[in-house]
Amino acid sequence: MLKTLFSRTGAEWASAALVFVVSLLAGRYAAQGMDLVQWAGAATAVLGSVTVAVWVRTAPVAAKITARQDD
Repeated sequence: MLKTLFSRTGAEWASAALVFVVSLLAGRYAAQGMDLVQWAGAATAVLGSVTVAVWVRTAPVAAKITARQDD
């Protein structure tokens, strides 16, 4: 189970869920009314979560190292 959770696919899904949840919360609080400082914090949170999602998808895949066999 942990292998699936910490795999590349798991990280992509988790980052997508992070973007969704942060945007949902920012929108909910925006509907209730926010001042300028709260708007700036919400925008920073949304941009931060989008940055995480982009970074997860564009991070280089670790190269697989094969063992050398000496015969």
